[in-house]
Amino acid sequence: MGWLTRKFGLSVDNLVSAEVVTADGRVLRASPDSHPDLFWALRGGGGNFGVVTEFEFRLHELNPMVDLGLFFWSLDQGGEALRLMREVVATLGPDLNVVVGALNAPPAPFVPPEHHLAPGYVLLLTGFDGTPAHAQAVARIRETLPPLFDMVTPMPYVALQQMLDEGNAWGFHAYVTATYVEGLSDEVIDVLTEHAARKSSPMSAVLMYRLDSAFSKMAEGDTAFGGGRSPRFCVFLIGFAPDPDLLAADRKWVRDLRDALRPLAVDDGYINDLVEFEDDRVRSAYGSEKYTRLARVKAEYDPGNLFHLNANIKPA
Repeated sequence: MGWLTRKFGLSVDNLVSAEVVTADGRVLRASPDSHPDLFWALRGGGGNFGVVTEFEFRLHELNPMVDLGLFFWSLDQGGEALRLMREVVATLGPDLNVVVGALNAPPAPFVPPEHHLAPGYVLLLTGFDGTPAHAQAVARIRETLPPLFDMVTPMPYVALQQMLDEGNAWGFHAYVTATYVEGLSDEVIDVLTEHAARKSSPMSAVLMYRLDSAFSKMAEGDTAFGGGRSPRFCVFLIGFAPDPDLLAADRKWVRDLRDALRPLAVDDGYINDLVEFEDDRVRSAYGSEKYTRLARVKAEYDPGNLFHLNANIKPA
């Protein structure tokens, strides 16, 4: 999932075929017409079924320039800011996408020095293919609740994809998990604003990816993607720190926030961000029906569970 999920769906939704080396050494082409059960399982089932040596994807044309709006509010504006984000998200067409976050302002040139590393809330609003709706949404945000600072600029799509690279460089310590919520309800906002100020590391964050439009056009059973296809946010809870001691504090912060959101969640978790597999977390992330089907496919293509160093699906 990423910036184009609302416009074109998930990456797995755009997979046309895959070349797979199975546990017994066969080389298979998985597609809707060849080994369709394996093709279904690969689109969400992770590395449980073989080594994929070639992907064939459906491509989409996209303007190489995008419009980015970054808006930042202080901690004490959290409730108002998140409610505004809720209203903005409800009006977006598929040519716009958002990421909602609780994090510290970066020490970047576009951030006023007095706000460097200040904790708060961010809205990243991206427009594709020159849609005028981006400028309209920017004006609405600025008029409704002026941010502490903002940056609105065109940029190459490749640069947009690189925005988080520097802050996530190799060598840091991380603990990440995820869950899904239907939207920014008052209850979800209360939990986020209660916990946002409790993290210890300025690098830790909450990032919420909006999933709807093209994402929701796929039926829940069409792929093995772990999670429903109803409109929702995927909430990434990120403990990130320069040293193990600071990570230990924010590991607890992540777990506490996850537990507080769990009664409000629509599904248990995003399989790519499961870091602990006990208590049948993998089965829970897929749901019983998908997990049962995945286990049958696993039994056919990897009955000895050779591929097990992962979010493991045990052979039926």
